[in-house]
Amino acid sequence: MANLILDERDQKFVLFEMLQAQKLCDFPKFTEFSQDMFEMILNEAQKFAVEEVFPTLEESDKQGCKLVDGQVHVPECFHRPYKLFCEAGWNCMSAPPEFGGQGLPFIMRIAAHEWFMHNFAFSSYPGLGEGAAHLIHVYGTEEQKQKYLPKMNSGQWGGTMCLTEPNAGTDVGNLSTRAIRQPDGTFRIKGTKMFITGGDQDLTENIIHPVLARIEGDPAGTKGISIFIVPKYLVNSDGSLGRRNDFEIAKIEEKMGIHGSSTCVINFGDNGECYGELLGNEREGMKIMFQMMNEARVATGLQGVTSASIAYLHALQYTKERLQGSSLMEFKNPEAPRVPIIEHPDVRRMLLWMKSNVDSMRALMYYATLCGDIAMNTKDESEVDKRLGIFEVLTPIIKAYCTDVGFRVTETAMQCYGGYGYCSEYPIEQFMRDEKIASIYEGTNGIQALDLIGRKLGMKKGTYFMHLLGEMNSTVAQARENLQVKDLCDDVQAAINSLAEMSLFFASSAKAGKFLIPVGNAYPFLMMMGKVVSAWMLLWQADVASQKLSSLSGERGVDTADRGALNALVKENKEAAFYDGKIKGARYFIKNVLPEIEGTIKAIKSEDLSIMEIAAESFAS
Repeated sequence: MANLILDERDQKFVLFEMLQAQKLCDFPKFTEFSQDMFEMILNEAQKFAVEEVFPTLEESDKQGCKLVDGQVHVPECFHRPYKLFCEAGWNCMSAPPEFGGQGLPFIMRIAAHEWFMHNFAFSSYPGLGEGAAHLIHVYGTEEQKQKYLPKMNSGQWGGTMCLTEPNAGTDVGNLSTRAIRQPDGTFRIKGTKMFITGGDQDLTENIIHPVLARIEGDPAGTKGISIFIVPKYLVNSDGSLGRRNDFEIAKIEEKMGIHGSSTCVINFGDNGECYGELLGNEREGMKIMFQMMNEARVATGLQGVTSASIAYLHALQYTKERLQGSSLMEFKNPEAPRVPIIEHPDVRRMLLWMKSNVDSMRALMYYATLCGDIAMNTKDESEVDKRLGIFEVLTPIIKAYCTDVGFRVTETAMQCYGGYGYCSEYPIEQFMRDEKIASIYEGTNGIQALDLIGRKLGMKKGTYFMHLLGEMNSTVAQARENLQVKDLCDDVQAAINSLAEMSLFFASSAKAGKFLIPVGNAYPFLMMMGKVVSAWMLLWQADVASQKLSSLSGERGVDTADRGALNALVKENKEAAFYDGKIKGARYFIKNVLPEIEGTIKAIKSEDLSIMEIAAESFAS
């Protein structure tokens, strides 16, 4: 491979052979684009990632961020790539052209950014600016759009997302930040926010902070929260920058990883002069912020995918080069030559486990964003409802499953390295440190699980979930026509049926007043559902890949039923090797990982509530 960040062949397979994302160009909004243009964009993303983004990973981790006289200074190595990143338009790929964006489908934005997100400390700065700009584009007044969007979309100004407070983390409704109404219609903001990613930096001349606060007199809880635009520097009527707004960066959090990302504590309005503008309607702050939060959750899932991808590819290369032990056939011969550790069964198990998970998570990520693109562009109202519904149901899976499994892939990659992986001599330990946060921020994965069972499964009286099951069943029915993968279909269909059954079991438990059954098992259920969805994605890929392999074999006069001849073709032909790898990865996951859901089902149906029955005093003497 030309890089160790992302398997570019797999990326293009998922986009153009499996999902056929090029068909988006049939929509009026995207007629100026083509598959050739999409591939050119991805090639440029790869080049930029390899030449500019990856080289800053280690240096930024060692240098970290510094707070000097109230100003955060990010690692110096970020300045050049940030400037080039914005000049190339990577920060505004899906933004509207009228505000300086490129108007690309969101799936292409996600695919391009998969090249960059392995270095989340760097990617967080333009990514947060992009998210804040999109918030203003959807909910801002025309004046606010003209005032902020051009310079935010150009990357000249950055952005953040200010939700969390010391006493109101997940319990956002308990926030204490206040907004004091002014005679001119603006507000003065007063309060403290913490864990603010990119809370300050010296990459941009201004930073636009969307801040959740409660207008004085508004009710307690989430229903009384509004959202405000709070710029670092006020913007004059002519677009120039005015005074420094009244807030200070109190500290940068000392973190386990992503040291190049400035995670800040911000004190707003200590002098009573922190200017803020209402964004959207009063008391709709949570509704508005959820748009950015959901986008951030998808981005966090992408962080899980990219961390897994880069860790897997580094481990794969290492296992091909590291000589240790003899082959299994000659283990009793002390004179036998040493072999690459990829020849050892347990190493192969780890590699195939990682590969199948990376492949399935990438496909899940792209599929969900494709659903969003179709929903936003089709004129078929039933298709809009279906695609948006599927995207809603999959969002907590993307965020929680992809980040937890992404971390476990980095952990398994470290195991492939042995002791070297634990040392900073190799990059795996940084991949692992940087990825761990992904399961925590943007709503911990336990919260995502509660969102899944408490909201998403029941949305539109369960029709959204049924749409998803319908798509899964359709894939299985189609794959049954393919003799090469037909034997996998029963396993996947049984898993889909079990998923549907468990949702009904949760509903009946709640109806019977046993609310703690679904609540206490929300996370195991989410991980179970993630495995079923992954098996679906992999079966779909295997169906497509086996047909491609059959066609390729036929062109070369090779009978796919002749395993020896096919193995010889795989050894000499990269395309054959790729397609065969897709089939083998799917088979491994479906036969070895998917059966794990049976244990989860048995545990949930036991209705054991030990987690609630044990006294707090009994956890330790």
